Amino acid sequence: MPRSFFRTVLRPVLTALVAASALVAAPAFAKSRIKDIVAFEGVRENQLVGYGVVVGLNGTGDSLRNAPMTKQSLEAMLERQGVNVRDATLNTKNTATVMVTASLPPFSAAGSKLDVNVSALGDAKSLLGGTLLVTSLQGADGQTYAVAQGTVQTGSVSAGGASGSSVTKGVPTAGRIASGGIIERETGFQMVNMDILRMTLRNPDFTTARRIADAVNKKFPGCAQAQNPTIVAVRAPPGMDMISFVTNIENLEVEPDFPAKVVIDEVAGVIVMGDDVRISQVAIAQGNLTISVQETPAVSQPAPFSQGQTAIVPQSTVNVEEEKGKKLLTLGGSPSLKSLVGGLNALGVTPRDMISILQAVKAAGALQADIEVM
Repeated sequence: MPRSFFRTVLRPVLTALVAASALVAAPAFAKSRIKDIVAFEGVRENQLVGYGVVVGLNGTGDSLRNAPMTKQSLEAMLERQGVNVRDATLNTKNTATVMVTASLPPFSAAGSKLDVNVSALGDAKSLLGGTLLVTSLQGADGQTYAVAQGTVQTGSVSAGGASGSSVTKGVPTAGRIASGGIIERETGFQMVNMDILRMTLRNPDFTTARRIADAVNKKFPGCAQAQNPTIVAVRAPPGMDMISFVTNIENLEVEPDFPAKVVIDEVAGVIVMGDDVRISQVAIAQGNLTISVQETPAVSQPAPFSQGQTAIVPQSTVNVEEEKGKKLLTLGGSPSLKSLVGGLNALGVTPRDMISILQAVKAAGALQADIEVM
């Protein structure tokens, strides 16, 4: 083969292959933006709740006999409208008392609209097509921050027959009013005037908090300090307000760290392991013990002319089977999660058996991770 062919054809191909293999072998570090792993102080929602009345139901509302609060609310509402029904006998099923909930977004201005959720409080069968009357929504401090009103949409279907059979899809006693709430009061939080802002890590960790502080200090020296695994305090540099400062640091990328943990959902049989989970070298043997009980009823006939009675005599057969052929397998001692998973798969067990194995390995002190059972 001539040298010119090697220089012109093979050398570029070999160079490309070497470069490609280097890219594949290089470890990939997943980095996240600061705004995705922290919550900023004061930037939060506030829960609102209120008590209201839904009217206009097609006979699917509360029974006034079983829901006294509905009767009292109906009487009080009519009195405010100049109608006295205190001594009258009310027997309507077109009204239902409900609880109204909503989330007040951060920095919401007065006059802005928000969605509200409506849930039946009494024995109403359905809120479909009802109208929520003006309802005030209060916060945890007892102050009214919004009012709600509008037509309730449940997104459910319900049908019944004369014989009593019925079909229901969805939950007809809970609904939603899109843009049914109007904000009347602001929270009054002024972020722009803050001197120090605290960022709260969604997954507290010493290393992650330190990396966030280092990333901020690299761009704005001396402006960040990790106070604990959860809080990183930042101070805006001179000549910059807090809003502009947060805008500059929230998109900085940081590689988050987290402790080794094994999360187990015993109900669903799900196991989730982090990349840092390791198992020291152990030997494991696993076998199944099956106990089966079989009932075979037998009929006992009395002897002729003995005046006895025919009886059913239970007969039980108990079998105990133990799975054989399982030998001790060596597991662990590898620095990679892939090797750990391969070793567990080599045992050939079900996820539920694997849960028991991991718990036993943890009890033996060979699992270098925390186990969290959901």
